[in-house]
Amino acid sequence: MTSSSVASKVIVVGAGIFGVSAAVHLQRLGVPTILINDGPVGNGASGRSLAWLNSSRKRSADYHRLRMVGIDRYRTLAARYPNASWLRFDGGLTWDANDDNNEIAEVFAYEQSIGYDAQFLSAADVAAVTPGVDPRSVTPQGAIFNPGEGWVDLPSLINVLLGEFLERGGQLVTDAGRAAVTIVGARATGVVTTSGGKFDADAVLVATGADVPAMTGAKGQHIPDATPIALLVRTRPVDVTLRAVLNTPRVAIRPTPTGALALDSAWSEEEVIARPDGSYAVKDTTVQGLLDEASRVLEGHPKLELESYGTGPKPIPGDGEPVFGQLRNIAGYYIAFSHSGAALGLIAGELLAGEIATKRPHPLLAAFRPERFG
Repeated sequence: MTSSSVASKVIVVGAGIFGVSAAVHLQRLGVPTILINDGPVGNGASGRSLAWLNSSRKRSADYHRLRMVGIDRYRTLAARYPNASWLRFDGGLTWDANDDNNEIAEVFAYEQSIGYDAQFLSAADVAAVTPGVDPRSVTPQGAIFNPGEGWVDLPSLINVLLGEFLERGGQLVTDAGRAAVTIVGARATGVVTTSGGKFDADAVLVATGADVPAMTGAKGQHIPDATPIALLVRTRPVDVTLRAVLNTPRVAIRPTPTGALALDSAWSEEEVIARPDGSYAVKDTTVQGLLDEASRVLEGHPKLELESYGTGPKPIPGDGEPVFGQLRNIAGYYIAFSHSGAALGLIAGELLAGEIATKRPHPLLAAFRPERFG
């Protein structure tokens, strides 16, 4: 910390990847930080994320740049933990459906044009580049292999970061109930929780996933929300040679540290039933359908058995791009709201902690400020 630092105490609300990352970066900067969560650590979207580290296909230049810097931070982390089973860079393989909407050729040309490492593969090429895939499942238009991509197990990463946070003197409060930011004279002054807690601070970072738009809306800051309900299925450990992340028309697959697989898809998310009491139901046919789709694209069509699944909101801003930084009309009130929790988890925490500690906006976050919504 330098003499330009201004924050002497910070509260971070939300112990998912954004919250824990920001909290540990604040402690690294010497800022006393309290991390508050409504339940156990990592009980939200971070525990239901496919956690694919990528910047593939098309997005804005600013978003791509931030994601690439975010992936770079994971490479630094991988060098620090070279034997970690929870962080791997074994590439990503993607192909589209065999219909008029297939964009593989166009996407490959675009990725080449921006320097994103990409290899075009025919079905016959796949086995030699990334094992574990049934080449017969690849559509005739071919596939793209991105060798620089990877995956992270977010619950494992959160535990590693949380250990450092606590070692550095950070304070953790779990099972606090819902939190509300206290505002005095257009400035955030702390947090109160439904469990009766009251915490004072110079600044507050709200990283509560899908709850961010409602929390900021109550304070007059509108953030468009396109949050769907996610379904992540985890298999029992299975003997497969797959190491890359697969993104296919009917299922996305990534390995896990335990030798199991994590699965999701757009169609299976649409079949999740939202109950009036706020809970969710998943049909057995949906889960089995996802297991079957995964088996079809894997070499040897292994029998995949359900270990567990998780459902809940998947935070996505209305325009698809992240929302990071201080609210325009409330000093000291910062937010983190994005679909890219895995890819941006480390870099967003780092940059937000720097902004909070010094009040100096970082140019990498300039395109993602809350005030772009008016």
